[in-house]
Amino acid sequence: MSSSFVQIRFEDIHFYESCGGGSFGSVYRARWLSQDKEVAVKKLLKIEAEAEILSVLSHKNIIQFYGAILDPPNYGIVTEYAGGGSLYDFLSSSASEEMDMDQVMTWAVDIAKGIHYLHSEAPVKVIHRDLKSRNVVMTAERVLKICDFGASKFSSHTTHMSLVGTFPWMAPEVIQSLPVSETCDTYSYGVVLWEMLTREVPFKGFEGLQVAWLVVEKNERPTIPTSCPASFAEMMRKCWLANPKERPMFKQVLSTLESMSKDSKLPDQCNSFLHNKAEWRCEIDATLERLKRLERELSTKEQELEERERHLREWEKRLMERSRTPLPQLYTPIAATLSTESFYESRSEESNSSEMCCQISSCSNGDMGGADLQALMMSGFGGVFDLDVGGPVLHSGMKVNMQAKQNSSKSHCVREGRKLNMAIAMEDFGWSDDDSD
Repeated sequence: MSSSFVQIRFEDIHFYESCGGGSFGSVYRARWLSQDKEVAVKKLLKIEAEAEILSVLSHKNIIQFYGAILDPPNYGIVTEYAGGGSLYDFLSSSASEEMDMDQVMTWAVDIAKGIHYLHSEAPVKVIHRDLKSRNVVMTAERVLKICDFGASKFSSHTTHMSLVGTFPWMAPEVIQSLPVSETCDTYSYGVVLWEMLTREVPFKGFEGLQVAWLVVEKNERPTIPTSCPASFAEMMRKCWLANPKERPMFKQVLSTLESMSKDSKLPDQCNSFLHNKAEWRCEIDATLERLKRLERELSTKEQELEERERHLREWEKRLMERSRTPLPQLYTPIAATLSTESFYESRSEESNSSEMCCQISSCSNGDMGGADLQALMMSGFGGVFDLDVGGPVLHSGMKVNMQAKQNSSKSHCVREGRKLNMAIAMEDFGWSDDDSD
């Protein structure tokens, strides 16, 4: 690959402890020996687009890229080390309980500026696609920086995206691997904002595919408590709109945050919300319990359907086994096709008289190759027709006559059940016109 960035020798890096996992690799705290600098190194199986993307980015809210390790089989990306850890880790700690509106607003602006840079100010537009609290790190000065561009793409490269990211933070179109725009990052930003306000994990206790089903099929979103300040609640709802074109761009997000910072009433409202979690956490728990019941009901219905399908397959298998039972070599081979269908029928009928006749004849012997024709007729039509199997059945042929007569009648019936359809086809006869004496 073309290396427009600094190549760092593997021997020039001294590794310390692992400090987490990123997209497609593990991240370690390390020291860049020749520069005497503390760094973060993400070990990779190979260098792909992430190094290329990072090499063109430069912003105070984007992790700084130093270079890449390209010594096979050792590959890695070397960036600045953020000593404060991830935003996710901070929100999970007791220290987050002291957060106030000023901190929330400062960090909301930090993240929004970083994403706005990627979308509108970078040399090439970049869609992050995996924005979440684990991919936002904090410096010692408590400045937030966006990191881990393993799932990112240059917007000009493609509009169709493979399934990457983490389900609770992923926009519906990303979950479905549909064409995406930069507003898929807007959706994820709304989830990170929700995390900072609630200090909760979105869709806690649910597996990835369960979250995908809830978000895409049921249009579920993280619960916004009723006491959440209206301006924050409105911003999150706009970020989570199902239609990507209706979500705000980050220029609008930054403008809205600036307006909110000028609202003199908002600090008291926000601080009261942040410091009274015990009063509204039950709303989030109630939603999670409702979603779990919904998922359990779905699972039960799926099991019932699977059981029905299993019984149906067994029934059809028995039917087909019966149809393959051979007859004495008496009749001409035929091909039979069986199928079933459900029906509901309501019918009123008036008739004076009717007559029905069916005649099947053949002139050669052979296996039936399908169902026992005579037995099938006797059992299937015996209650409808007065069946008369007449005529001589010789070694060279067969003759079957069926007749039905019906008198004048009126009737009304309602029927519901399953119908067995059978299509039969006689094989062609081979004739010889040899008149030789």
